[in-house]
Amino acid sequence: MKKMLEAVSWVEKNFNEAPDAIFIFRDDQLLISNHAAHALQADYGLRPAYIIKLMQNVVKQRQSQTDDCFNCTVLDQAKTVIPFNLPVKGGQPLAFSLVYTDLDHEQHVYSLTLKSNDLLQRMDQLAQQRKLVQYVNRAHENERKRLSQDLHDSIAQGVYSSIMGIRHLETAAAKADTAAFDHQTKLIENQLYATLRDIKGMALDIRPAVLDSFGLSAALKALAKRLEENSGIGITVLTHDTDQLKLSEDVQTVLYRIAQEAITNAIKHAQANEINLLLVAHEHEISLEIIDDGTGFDVNQHVSFNGHSLGLLNMNERVKSLHGTFQIKSTVGSGTRVTATFPVA
Repeated sequence: MKKMLEAVSWVEKNFNEAPDAIFIFRDDQLLISNHAAHALQADYGLRPAYIIKLMQNVVKQRQSQTDDCFNCTVLDQAKTVIPFNLPVKGGQPLAFSLVYTDLDHEQHVYSLTLKSNDLLQRMDQLAQQRKLVQYVNRAHENERKRLSQDLHDSIAQGVYSSIMGIRHLETAAAKADTAAFDHQTKLIENQLYATLRDIKGMALDIRPAVLDSFGLSAALKALAKRLEENSGIGITVLTHDTDQLKLSEDVQTVLYRIAQEAITNAIKHAQANEINLLLVAHEHEISLEIIDDGTGFDVNQHVSFNGHSLGLLNMNERVKSLHGTFQIKSTVGSGTRVTATFPVA
């Protein structure tokens, strides 16, 4: 008995503190309403009879046969939802969704619930933000894995080879073998230069200094030059009216990462022979396009952009988080076009 009373108390508390305004009726008689419903009645003059009449009119419009019994016409539908605006003196109307729910058919008991559209939108935005955080965290973790693998496979191996070379150098010195000593010295020097190049390449992948020092256009050109030298694939960068724009650091970073992602994928997976990058400033926006003549793919069948670091979905989410638009157009055998656009003042 005690547990049952506690359960009743919990249900009552949940009902009263619910953010939605809930009215429960028998026929047209109001039986009970919660705190949010009381607030709408007290603060905005909402009359329960008005929302009953509103729902009744909607039901009559949807059914060919109607009568004066509100409950009789509505009960054929398990749940009815209609938009509802509550006028506010001197301000914008409050937007709600008015939801009818049948509670007890035999007793003619039903509820009318006013769900705030603004609240629903905020909840949806919060869900999207949480999803974006998950995508970004996953991308960061993938980048850490790639960085760890590169450190192990490239840097660590290069340092180990240099250590072994020094040991051989000590042996040559002990034997007073000048030719072997000079040869081993040259090998160590070459190995250290190779390791240094790998370190610089990793540093550029993590955060290109040219982006901070000279801006997005210069960073994209430096990126294209480096990837062109490494791959042998022609990469052309064209920019127009972008030097005077004052883009935020976040927008510049996302545009750079999209270019890096798209070009890398075209080189590794699309078998492209030519890649064109266009960065163009328009009157109220800046657009980045990366176009390749590779094998292309069916966009609808890919949830990620060939599985590389950021991924198709993550790039899209990162662009949307900064109020931009992102689009990929690709056809098997006809190449790929990646486009990102951001509004600018």
